[in-house]
Amino acid sequence: MISGSVYRTVSNQAWDTEIRRADMARLGIERQVLSPMPELLSYWLDANDGAALSRYLNDTLANMVAQAPEQFFALGAAPLQDIDLAVQELEFAVGTLGLAGIEVGSNVNGVPIGDPRFWPFFEAAEACGAAIFVHPLRPAGMDRLVGPASLEQVVAFPGEIGLAAASIITGGLMTRYPRLRIALSHGGGSIQALLPRMQYSWECQQALREAVPISPLQAARALFYDDLLYSATAIRALIAMVGHDRVMIATDYPFAIMDADPVGRVASLDLETAAAEALRWRNAAAWLGAA
Repeated sequence: MISGSVYRTVSNQAWDTEIRRADMARLGIERQVLSPMPELLSYWLDANDGAALSRYLNDTLANMVAQAPEQFFALGAAPLQDIDLAVQELEFAVGTLGLAGIEVGSNVNGVPIGDPRFWPFFEAAEACGAAIFVHPLRPAGMDRLVGPASLEQVVAFPGEIGLAAASIITGGLMTRYPRLRIALSHGGGSIQALLPRMQYSWECQQALREAVPISPLQAARALFYDDLLYSATAIRALIAMVGHDRVMIATDYPFAIMDADPVGRVASLDLETAAAEALRWRNAAAWLGAA
């Protein structure tokens, strides 16, 4: 509910751990990473209200993990509209509640997540070993879509996460904090198409080389990516671009375009045993700091 109106109706799969665990068993999934629905990050709230909501979300997620700690990890929330409060909540969520990390939006009220103003938050995340998961939020380009509202998730999200990835790469975040573990949702979205263009331009334009400390391809290979691309061809291309140690299985459970058979999706790639095992769990474990 937002201002007394229904914003969205979601299934009890989102919060009922027994239903979720039954679905996991049916799908052949042993462990799952929980995270807030991105709109709940609520960066547009007053900072203190955002901090209160983040604390509620983090307490709720920690309680869900406690119900089945052998099956769940969780990523919390932090009020990035106020960096000091965000750092405090990050440290509480990871240090006190034991969450694996924090989910962040692709932008904070229009400011891309790779912007230097967020560096103190990422410095704290690196220091406490928190995993960071970047998800599209309030995507750019909505005014260019023709069709139903669901196209926000279908069409605008991949472009938005690609822009977020580009901001991380060109902003030099991974050079500044090389031990930071960041994962991009939706396979990095449009970054697959952008990266060759960025790399070529970096190689032939001196101004870009001076502005971006390491090559875009090297920076991209320091990130993690989920495999939620719905196509064996696209997943194989992502693995070829960033490496088989950087891509991990995803579901988008329990929402409308979730992968109905994520385990079967991995099997369809016909990868060598080590690469398939990395995709199924080893890469996620490394990203979460649980390897």
